[in-house]
Amino acid sequence: MTPEVTLIIPVYNRPLELSRALRSVFAQTHLPNEIIIVDDASTDSTPEVLAHYEDQIRIIRLPDNRGVSAARNIGINAAKSEWIALLDSDDEWLPDKLEKQLKYLKLHPELSILQSEEIWIRNGKRVNAMKKHQKYAGDIFKESLPLCIVSPSAVLFKRSLFLELGAFDENLAVCEDYDLWLRWSLKHRFGLLKEAGIIKYGGHEDQLSRKYWGMDRFRLRSLHKLLSNSDLDMLKRKDVLEEMNAKLNIYLLGLKKREKRDQEFEEMKLFVDEEREKDNHEIHKEHKNDKK
Repeated sequence: MTPEVTLIIPVYNRPLELSRALRSVFAQTHLPNEIIIVDDASTDSTPEVLAHYEDQIRIIRLPDNRGVSAARNIGINAAKSEWIALLDSDDEWLPDKLEKQLKYLKLHPELSILQSEEIWIRNGKRVNAMKKHQKYAGDIFKESLPLCIVSPSAVLFKRSLFLELGAFDENLAVCEDYDLWLRWSLKHRFGLLKEAGIIKYGGHEDQLSRKYWGMDRFRLRSLHKLLSNSDLDMLKRKDVLEEMNAKLNIYLLGLKKREKRDQEFEEMKLFVDEEREKDNHEIHKEHKNDKK
């Protein structure tokens, strides 16, 4: 039996992009069972676009702008299906994206989360993803530490993961997807359909990654939070601290060159140094005990 899928699309003031995204959804060889659009208090013609589809979709309109994380969380909480698919309003699905992912899951019933490869369009031109954006399957925790390698629009996951492991962090203005997949990868292996399932657009002015400078600041906050996770074993803890140390060194050196300071991250660097020293002391003590 083919599992049921709810698609969640958060949108804020993107009528043209939303139209493209919805066309790609209704062109699917296998349609989602439920389509929820969370309109994050749009102030332009986005509601008019949605009105054309109102008998085919479920619309949740928020009274005030709460951000993409809140919009996704609200949509997922309202979903009725066992499986959840996401689509950002500025991306689009290739026609057989959902069909191929569902076929893949039939062959790999042990999986609770699956993504696909993607095609990148930047400023209207197709570009190749850099090596650092390579996608992985299985235990992807370590590979996910430098930056986000899981695209929301490419993902299909069981709703139970959301309930078990937590939602998108609404306190993070950006890198909320980096934060979520990193937390989930501590517990679950990720599947990867090695075919493009989406077209991911970038370079436009309202892209969140262009709105906020110094993206590693948000990744550092996520990593700092992760250190309190009881499921973090010593090896993963070491990987997190090493990644934080590298990111902090780069960020603080850049500030120093510009003769600026940032107390939050200076204090975070002291904390990381102390934790690394503590761990090295414990490892040294264990080695001494092993030799006795």
